[in-house]
Amino acid sequence: MMDADTKFALLVIGLPLGGLVYCALGIALMIFSPTVREHPLVSGMLFLLIPLVIAASIWIRASAKAYSSVD
Repeated sequence: MMDADTKFALLVIGLPLGGLVYCALGIALMIFSPTVREHPLVSGMLFLLIPLVIAASIWIRASAKAYSSVD
């Protein structure tokens, strides 16, 4: 298990860097993939939904863990 300082450092440093890499990947796909350029609405929705689903699953898992430890 990671201690609290390691988790905080990962959150503060890793999350923004991960976001930059994700945005760079999206921009690269828009530049180099004709399929993404031909279907901007679908690719934009996927680009939006992937981090949203990941964040929601983390939030729900953490909430369930917090509520289960209350009992």
